Amino acid sequence: MIDPWYSNPTQIAWTCRALATGRTLTHRDEIAERRGWRLGAIIHTLKTRYGWPIEVERPGRARVAFYRLAEGCDVLALHYPRSAASVRAELKAKGRDVRNHRAGGTDG
Repeated sequence: MIDPWYSNPTQIAWTCRALATGRTLTHRDEIAERRGWRLGAIIHTLKTRYGWPIEVERPGRARVAFYRLAEGCDVLALHYPRSAASVRAELKAKGRDVRNHRAGGTDG
């Protein structure tokens, strides 16, 4: 049986890459950049199955969730899904300073 979690790496890899590079994401970002509709499901799986320390903020009365990695998270130590395994390699090759990772620091 095919596991659909691994069938389309673009949304999953995009989400992992964006979070690991310090972005704060909303569903609107995923729609605009990846034409995806499953950010909440991807975030849930990253948190529960892979143990990612993702923080969720819902400011004000808007029903919009903002997702980011916890400050100080070592992005190279995270467990990545198979469909996003290349993200860790990219970060390592770029010499990502994981000790000074500030989640939510670079939006857009």
